[in-house]
Amino acid sequence: MAANERQVVQTDQAPKAIGPYSQAILAGGMVYASGQVGLDPTTGALVDVSDIVPQVRRGLDNLRAVLEAAGSDLAHVVKTTVFLVDMNDFTTMNEIYATYFTDAPPARSTVAVHQLPRGARFEIECIALVK
Repeated sequence: MAANERQVVQTDQAPKAIGPYSQAILAGGMVYASGQVGLDPTTGALVDVSDIVPQVRRGLDNLRAVLEAAGSDLAHVVKTTVFLVDMNDFTTMNEIYATYFTDAPPARSTVAVHQLPRGARFEIECIALVK
């Protein structure tokens, strides 16, 4: 792929895009991953509307699947942005997040938002290097 080209990344191991966007884009040796929420990739349904724990785990698993389809992984993530509907979920999210990013965690921003698609309470997007 030439330096000025971009490539769409798509995998069935993560939920299909629910709008006019790609799961991720490869460009210039980087992966730009769209936000992932706790949707089950098989059913398209939110894993549990009432509990942040399964939503965070499923969202991070979905992100991992997109990165793998792009030729990357969580160890190559350089920046994440986390969106939370309720900042009271920050500590729980942070504890789960720490189990996915164990060595040299990436830079991160965490933002409180009013609402997320499909009633999700957690969303994560990232920028990563290609392996």
